[in-house]
Amino acid sequence: MLIKNLYSEAFQNISNHIAKNYLKSLSWLFIASYAIVLFAFIFRVSTGFAFD
Repeated sequence: MLIKNLYSEAFQNISNHIAKNYLKSLSWLFIASYAIVLFAFIFRVSTGFAFD
């Protein structure tokens, strides 16, 4: 719920429609990228990968 409020407040005051959509797409791209990195790290740790 907190993330939803922060997300809606961040884009509430942007008046330019193109900039608003561009920033929203970049934020979703960042969230997706972070999720992929987190999944890859957890997968490597769970399979016993040696971080030398």
